[in-house]
Amino acid sequence: MKSSQKITRIQLKVKRIDRFFLYGIVSSDPDYKLSLALNKKMGISLKNSTPLQLPDDTGIEHTFSRFSYINHSDDVAYNLISNRSGRQFLLKKLKNIDYIFQVHYPECEDCNSNISSLLKSTESVNAVFFIDTETFSDKNLHYIIQ
Repeated sequence: MKSSQKITRIQLKVKRIDRFFLYGIVSSDPDYKLSLALNKKMGISLKNSTPLQLPDDTGIEHTFSRFSYINHSDDVAYNLISNRSGRQFLLKKLKNIDYIFQVHYPECEDCNSNISSLLKSTESVNAVFFIDTETFSDKNLHYIIQ
């Protein structure tokens, strides 16, 4: 008869700090033109990617454009998402915002240093607002932060 071996479980503690920073951008330019201006100013390469498709309260699906870029050398991800689809808004509480710019730092303690100033100095950007995800609540926010 085989004797059964006792299985020991070992818990590994992995310290991983995920940081999401959201910025609201006011711009009268279309999404492709704004993405080109951000690429030039920030030295990134935002490209058109799969749009967000969300149903509203009546069941009608709305499409919000998205431009994405992942810097593989330091795993920083950038997303430029339209806040408008026709007359519908992705984040209804922020109707004055045209675009949402998301920056994801996988492991970083304090990385929100100069993104805001770079956004503000971009030619196509009229105004920039920091969106604090700790205090801001909207039912569609979880679609942005995944």
